[in-house]
Amino acid sequence: MLNDNVFARVSDFEAMEAELTGIRQHLHANPELSFEEAETARFVAEKLESWGYEVTRNVGGHGVVARLSAGNGKKGIAVRADMDALPISEETGLAYASKSLGKMHACGHDGHTTVLLGAAEYLARTRRFSGTVTLVFQPAEEAGKVSGAQAMIADGLFERFPFDAIYGLHNHPGAPEGNILLRAGPMMASSDTVSITIRGTGGHASRPHLTVDPVVIACNLVVSLQTIVSRNVDPTQTAVVTVGTIHAGNAVNVIPEYAKLALSVRSFEPKVRDLLQERVTKLTRSVVEGYGATVEIDYERGYPVVVNSEAETTFARAVAEELIGTERVSTCHLIPGSEDFAYFLEHKPGSFLRLGNGMNSAILHSSKYDFADGSLTTGAALWARLVERYLGS
Repeated sequence: MLNDNVFARVSDFEAMEAELTGIRQHLHANPELSFEEAETARFVAEKLESWGYEVTRNVGGHGVVARLSAGNGKKGIAVRADMDALPISEETGLAYASKSLGKMHACGHDGHTTVLLGAAEYLARTRRFSGTVTLVFQPAEEAGKVSGAQAMIADGLFERFPFDAIYGLHNHPGAPEGNILLRAGPMMASSDTVSITIRGTGGHASRPHLTVDPVVIACNLVVSLQTIVSRNVDPTQTAVVTVGTIHAGNAVNVIPEYAKLALSVRSFEPKVRDLLQERVTKLTRSVVEGYGATVEIDYERGYPVVVNSEAETTFARAVAEELIGTERVSTCHLIPGSEDFAYFLEHKPGSFLRLGNGMNSAILHSSKYDFADGSLTTGAALWARLVERYLGS
């Protein structure tokens, strides 16, 4: 095992702070949406190649995989960062604001990429580990379905670039800048979507008795769906059923033929996820058919639950506490948002961490959001130290 005083420290990255800030702000100013990250991938790959990594481009789309070996160790560790932006118009007024109208790094992937690049440069320069480190720069995390993680796995990520465990992180608005949050077991929710089309019988608004009104049915269905969590899910479990959209009709004096609803359904346990699908489907059919209408239901499963393995999370917590002190490391609460890093964790042990973005940070996916550059050195040092400790000789 390496002597503790030679593991990466935050102070080792202070000389890189201006460079990392420049990289992050460059990426922020030049966002690319899911499946469009060609220039971001080129930027990342060229830097990694210049530092001596073996780089493979176009893995699962615009994914970049970089590998570096040192010593004679047989173990391997992977660290992942996502690269894509969101279809949001930026309203920060920053000097480095997005140059692309309607595109914005509103979720901090510019920071995630920069943090991993910082660690990559340090590891290539120092090479104080024995084994192989695999850096995964993933496209299309924001895709919602057929995401970048799924695409990279389908393109042979695990077979072509073998490793033993995988780690990733996400910035965390509302936590002190540079603090680290972890949680073993379920951490982020599964995310399923449901499209419901209620088909009734349209007619004139003055003669409702001659119709089967899909608007009335839709309104009753919305209320009925709210009983699923309150009356079917164990109170010790967490679940969400949200009706996000309702669309019906075009004229005030016309009862329409159909109404459409779209739902977001989230949970943290596979059994609860199955229960929600069963109850949403059965209750919808019961309510709609009870009013004499017909219904079409498209229930689509999205990202699974992010489940962090116990051993890898315990290890990451120990590394984080060594790096920044126990007072700045805490247990993360359950997060009802979703992450396609979950797909990696279905295949390999690992852990997904959170990096504080400041107590006054704008919320994720906000047009006012910006990644906290003050956390870049902590994030880079965390990944470097984690690799050194995992592949210690």
